[in-house]
Amino acid sequence: MPKKNFVFGKKILLLQKKDLVVMEIKMTFNELRKIKDSLPSGSMRRIAEALNLDEETVRNYFGGTNFDKGQSTGIHIEQGPDGGVVILEDDTILKEAYKILEEEKENNSEK
Repeated sequence: MPKKNFVFGKKILLLQKKDLVVMEIKMTFNELRKIKDSLPSGSMRRIAEALNLDEETVRNYFGGTNFDKGQSTGIHIEQGPDGGVVILEDDTILKEAYKILEEEKENNSEK
């Protein structure tokens, strides 16, 4: 079965650094929050367990600011319209979120 992706206006930039390719994702803060808000209850815990991260770290990825319990996740926010521009240095958490959204979509289409 072909993979489907949810797209919320993101742009992917590939930066070549010798043999290493670094991928950054740009989207608005509101687009990132829309993804988070679309996730079913318990998704932050599920993503954290799948990636062996603290749940607060996952919340911080989606704009949370609890750095006492969670860690920084390479998210940079620049002020601007639509909540500002978010640059995500690592898309691992975002990919897990997309997986959950795809599962929800499939489960809902079976009903």
